[in-house]
Amino acid sequence: MNATIEHVRVSQQARDQLLTLKRRTGVQHWNVLCRWALCRSLAEPAPPPNVKLVLDSNVEMSWRTFSGDLGDVLLGLVKLRCHEDGLGTDDETVVQQFRLHLHRGIGYLVGDPSVGDIAGLARVAIGD
Repeated sequence: MNATIEHVRVSQQARDQLLTLKRRTGVQHWNVLCRWALCRSLAEPAPPPNVKLVLDSNVEMSWRTFSGDLGDVLLGLVKLRCHEDGLGTDDETVVQQFRLHLHRGIGYLVGDPSVGDIAGLARVAIGD
């Protein structure tokens, strides 16, 4: 099921935001923060804006590293979201929406004043 996304790469701006999140939360792994970010964006009712992303940073990981044991689940959630947003579920659309959700989620997490430490990150997850 993960044949559509082989590598995950982020923009330079997203890399800088992830560095900020690493400092604030103490979470040292890009993939963990990126999973939080993806889920944060998927929880938002509105679709992400269709912006052109420049994936120009040195933060790159394989899909397996990004997703861990949750690869099929995360890809399924992105596909479901594409369907709910009235988009196609073809590979190109799913990959594009994955990238848009990932980047929006990173922005949401870094911009959320309650995410000042790991406890704040956890509170975002449980909706507190």
